[in-house]
Amino acid sequence: MDNFFKDTPDFKFHLEHPIVQKIIKLKERNFEESEQFDYAPLNHDDAIDSYEKILEIVGGICSETIAANAESVDIEGPHIENNEVVYAKGTTANYKALYEAGLIGMSLPRKYGGLNFPLLTYVMAAEMVSRADAGFANIWGLQDCAETICEFGSDEQKEKYLPRFNRDGVTAAMVLTEPDAGSDLQSVKLKATYSEEKQIWILNGVKRFITNGDADISLVLARSEENTSDARGLSMFIYDRNNHAVEVRHLEKKLGIKGSPTCELVFKDAPAELVGKQRFGLIKYVMALMNSARLGVGAQSVGIADAAFREALKYAEDRAQFGKVIIKFPAVYEMITNMKVRIDALRSLLYETTGFVDLSKAYGEAMKERKLEKEERLEMKAYEKLSNVFTPLIKLTASETCNTIAYDSLQIHGGTGFMKDFPIERIYRDARITSIYEGTTQLQAIAAIKGVTTGVFLEQIRKYDSEVLEDNYLLKGKLQEMTLRYEEISEKVINLDSIELLDFHTRRLVEMAGNIIMGYLLVLNSQRNESFTKSAKLYVNLVVSENIEKYNYMNNFETEDLALYKLENSEVLETTI
Repeated sequence: MDNFFKDTPDFKFHLEHPIVQKIIKLKERNFEESEQFDYAPLNHDDAIDSYEKILEIVGGICSETIAANAESVDIEGPHIENNEVVYAKGTTANYKALYEAGLIGMSLPRKYGGLNFPLLTYVMAAEMVSRADAGFANIWGLQDCAETICEFGSDEQKEKYLPRFNRDGVTAAMVLTEPDAGSDLQSVKLKATYSEEKQIWILNGVKRFITNGDADISLVLARSEENTSDARGLSMFIYDRNNHAVEVRHLEKKLGIKGSPTCELVFKDAPAELVGKQRFGLIKYVMALMNSARLGVGAQSVGIADAAFREALKYAEDRAQFGKVIIKFPAVYEMITNMKVRIDALRSLLYETTGFVDLSKAYGEAMKERKLEKEERLEMKAYEKLSNVFTPLIKLTASETCNTIAYDSLQIHGGTGFMKDFPIERIYRDARITSIYEGTTQLQAIAAIKGVTTGVFLEQIRKYDSEVLEDNYLLKGKLQEMTLRYEEISEKVINLDSIELLDFHTRRLVEMAGNIIMGYLLVLNSQRNESFTKSAKLYVNLVVSENIEKYNYMNNFETEDLALYKLENSEVLETTI
């Protein structure tokens, strides 16, 4: 099997994006650490060379180890032994390979044993790992928790916990969900009490659906303020598994991502450390953690989609029916080509979004060390605004498209795809969770609608439009027409001044914006590399019709039609009998 980095030229292309130069300059503080660490880059080209070398190592491990173990891990899965989660043998081998390559905590600062890589390279690695085995990507990807400790923890906590990731290869978990608090995290009840006697915080309660729940280091959302029932009473805590105060009560039996243990946990007088300030657990720290997780699911979705596309292509080139291989049939080659086109679009949005997040975080780190110039402060605010709406946009679009591509890939396999003879059966099952966890598609739409109502999406679309060369006037004209329809229907829905109606059309409006944005990104990509020309043309043609359909539906929708959707149980029964 080919190296996953080498067989995807898009990675190098996105590393050459002009925004990367600014990211590297900020992350490397003008390359001052080259005197302190012999593996720190001397200049921009040296940094890119380091990124490519490391990503090539990741690509090799993905193809030779993780992908090779994926089927056995799916069959074996984890289990509980003596109140500890024991991974499948393949999972342990996967983690060991990445740990020995120094790829745990790769984005942490060098003083804590990390490589100080930007999110861009980390997300590329996450995409490759997800293509190899989506379930394992959850375990490796939870090193996001280290980023949260690095961003919000005390100096003592950073010194205590962060070196353990690279040095010891510890695992991590974000422990948020409860039986009665899934998406509604402000309803969390797990109790945190400060013991004056022991001078520590104590956690008691139950958490459910916790990915990699029996991890070495966990970030736990708990209610620290008595007599509260909303987000303002929640704080975030670090729990160290070495304290042995949590019972792993149950492992969920799941449809997919079976190698990733999903646990029910019982905290019993578990000692913990407060992260940052009390009351900021959900409104600040978890929101930051969730944004990283959404970016991670975006990468996971693109990786799964890529895996599904490659399986479809391979099968269609080999399978013969009616005297010729099935890829020669228009019904099949249309599906496969559209998969590739949509993956190009998603990947462009993924790395555009990652660049925004990288810059907003890099400016935030720089601000801790020096006073930002006025222009830098304005840039930081601009990138923060973009990050806040593009992150749910990529999570929504990538996860939904990933499911569609997995569905179509299985369809191309025909009856054999429904059997366990080919990887697509596992990939299809793994894809389904992406539009559910870390915030469902419906919640992502609610988060991303701010990009519509505040004009952030429209402003960015116009910026992209100004960068399109006249040579692309045909595609530019189509995108401009799409933008006019989007602007018109957005204004109409918003001006009706009905929150309920806006909520009803939220996903349609967000997806219209996403289609336009990805269309522009592909056109701009084609100006830098002509290999994107075909995808740009085909993608714009696809989404023109999709956006017209959404426009027509909303334009012909009457506010009073909402009542037709509000069926009581008796009415539902009447309509189905």
